Amino acid sequence: MQHNCDEEELHSARIKTALSEMPSAEMLAEMGARFKTISEPSRLKILFALSVGELCVEHIVEAVGGNQSAVSHQLKTLKDNKIVKCRREGKKVLYSVSDGHIMMMVGLAKEHLNCNE
Repeated sequence: MQHNCDEEELHSARIKTALSEMPSAEMLAEMGARFKTISEPSRLKILFALSVGELCVEHIVEAVGGNQSAVSHQLKTLKDNKIVKCRREGKKVLYSVSDGHIMMMVGLAKEHLNCNE
């Protein structure tokens, strides 16, 4: 019977810790939105293209394929979700990754695909 009591205390402690580490509902919603945003393959391609540095739309189109309209639409989605940012230089708009943590997650996901565990 003592074993069950110790086990109950351990589980209670784990639940308490889990609850204390749980992000707020707002944070969970924002995290979910960012994961959803980067889960689309064409947006992932754009992020990998931008991982080498700043690019204009034309160069992103060259790097990922597709057409300028579709790439521009995906860039807007990434920008609206604060994953990429842009700046104007003359007549060109240059895009770059604004959230390095996202790129670490994307890189880790790519690396995980090559893992044989």
